[in-house]
Amino acid sequence: MDDLQQAATTIASLMRTLTGPGGFRLKYRITAGAGAADPDGFERRDIYVECKGPDAELMLERDGELLRALEHVAAKALRLEAEDHDRISFDADGFKAERASSLRRMAEDGIARVKETEKPYHFPPMNSRERRMLHMFLKESDLQTASSGEGARRFVVLYPAGAAVPREDDRRGGGGFRDRRAGGGGRGGDRGRGGDRGRGGDRRGGGGRGRR
Repeated sequence: MDDLQQAATTIASLMRTLTGPGGFRLKYRITAGAGAADPDGFERRDIYVECKGPDAELMLERDGELLRALEHVAAKALRLEAEDHDRISFDADGFKAERASSLRRMAEDGIARVKETEKPYHFPPMNSRERRMLHMFLKESDLQTASSGEGARRFVVLYPAGAAVPREDDRRGGGGFRDRRAGGGGRGGDRGRGGDRGRGGDRRGGGGRGRR
């Protein structure tokens, strides 16, 4: 986004459609530039849209599914590459802060389980922003993380220290989460620093849901 003012104008048009013909009862504030920065550093946002009003709760149902959908539509409208989608962020009634707290609790629970069982721990599927945030929380441990699966079903797996992580092809297939412990080996491509990766599974269900 070279022209943030033009990008903000595009988002304002989207919100007018949502609250006009779309019928959503919302008030919103769009902040662009330095004022939009995430103070916690979880998102690289250049544009921040804060929503309030009678229909704000609708945006938070199913763990903020509508918020994520709006972010996706806005990113497409701005022609952002997938790795830049967190440069535009939508929030309602402080949901993002609550979700971050929930993810931190999930990370702490996962770390405790892996250290207790010495087995991989599978977090529930989540979007790329939340996986990145989860990796950030998990890197505080001495454990290893990698993402697995495809698309909307992609999720983070936490591995014991020293365990060999399955190859990227195995992880993308959603299977083969074997605890291969013979020292070294198998450093998959979706871990380490940056993007949807980190350092830091056996559960597939909920856990630490954010606001409903």
